[in-house]
Amino acid sequence: MDKKDRESNFNHLVEINERKTLVVSGVKKLESFDSKEFFLESVMGYILIKGQDLELIKLDTWEGTLSIKGKINSFNYLDNGGKKAKEESVLSKLFK
Repeated sequence: MDKKDRESNFNHLVEINERKTLVVSGVKKLESFDSKEFFLESVMGYILIKGQDLELIKLDTWEGTLSIKGKINSFNYLDNGGKKAKEESVLSKLFK
């Protein structure tokens, strides 16, 4: 089974536990991350996660799961032009 076939079978589930841990299934690709922000592509679109002291605990590209710990401040689906919205976010940080 190739990657595209596997991804089409991914279910999408989001679990946030007391804003301290986050588990997301249906992850296609982790685009970028740092201690304040994670940007990923899921089967349901692009997702932007913001917080403090964020750490990547587990990324399983075969199963399509991602685990993060830290303080979760926001979790947003970027419906219109996910990558473009992320690029604008990065540019706004540079010129702040």
